[in-house]
Amino acid sequence: MLFTYRVTAGQESIVADLLKEKIKKTKAPISAIVASPQLSGYLIVESNNVIEARKLASDVPHVKGVLRKTMKIEDIRDLLEKKKPQIKLSKGDIVEITSGPFKGERSKIIRIDDKKEEATVELIEVAVPIPVTIKLNSVKALPK
Repeated sequence: MLFTYRVTAGQESIVADLLKEKIKKTKAPISAIVASPQLSGYLIVESNNVIEARKLASDVPHVKGVLRKTMKIEDIRDLLEKKKPQIKLSKGDIVEITSGPFKGERSKIIRIDDKKEEATVELIEVAVPIPVTIKLNSVKALPK
């Protein structure tokens, strides 16, 4: 069974760490803890023991409560499965790099490898164009 914990928004990973430590100490029968950026203000905990799952949440900072209704794995399957990038990029598109050492740099896509989910881009605003290979989830398309 899956239980939903209401937690302070932005504190999900901290609460998950606190719960992990409490599980180790109390040996609570908890199978998994899910903290997803798509579930702001909530954590999902898997356990077959209703009493222990509800008891685990007590006295943990930032836990506001446990929802009464349990969930099924089908309810959260979309949060657990890896999704392909939704924006289709193509050669010649202008993008902004969103992470890594070139974060914030504008670049032009010169090659895309869909199998590896990578793009080779050429930095635009530099004296000498530099080709850089980065993950597709590290770029965002800029308006044309």
